[in-house]
Amino acid sequence: MGAYVLAESSRPLFEWRWVERNADNIVQRLGEHLALTATALGVGLIVSIALAVLSLRWRWFYPVALSTAGALYVIPSLGAFALLVPFFGLSFTTAVIPLATYTLLILLRNIVTGIQQVPGDVREAAVGMGFTRAKLLMRVELPLALPVVIAGLRVAAVTTIGLVTVTSMLGMGGLGYFIRQGIQTATPNPTAIIVGIGLSIVLAVVVDFLLWLSERALAPWARKGRA
Repeated sequence: MGAYVLAESSRPLFEWRWVERNADNIVQRLGEHLALTATALGVGLIVSIALAVLSLRWRWFYPVALSTAGALYVIPSLGAFALLVPFFGLSFTTAVIPLATYTLLILLRNIVTGIQQVPGDVREAAVGMGFTRAKLLMRVELPLALPVVIAGLRVAAVTTIGLVTVTSMLGMGGLGYFIRQGIQTATPNPTAIIVGIGLSIVLAVVVDFLLWLSERALAPWARKGRA
């Protein structure tokens, strides 16, 4: 479809003048894309940690939470957005809720796996030092699980950045705005499409790299263990 649109366009494949004229709009849409991605990841991470705590406390809860997260993950994004529009309108909330739910399966599984991989003798030593369950989780288990958690966060971030482009259908902006604009104009605009797709890819690569750097900074012992 995209190739057909570009082939039918009578405009040049890429126009730097268009980019210069729309520089402010590009920055604005990039900011919208980042805001939606960061909010969805933040909400998804908080909910996933809460579900992981419940899953580790009551073992029967984990398969239930994981199955529910899996069911939410397979719901088509446009269908999920459409279901929420009658309740929240074409709003930021309507976009964030489905985006956050798509992160749950990845994050919940990685958080639980990471915590389960904490050595038992480390837990016993912390309990022997008088750590409460909450203190053990926050000061021992989650920090030691960071490499696995961040690995899941990297996958969730890249997935979310791709899904945010769909929110342009709701008028929420983001870089998908340019893809829609490039296709829906009377004369298809290849430059707008390339900018929308290209910046989404660049953003995904940059965010993934920054999360990788954060893992190396926050969990240097994991790097030494792999060396």
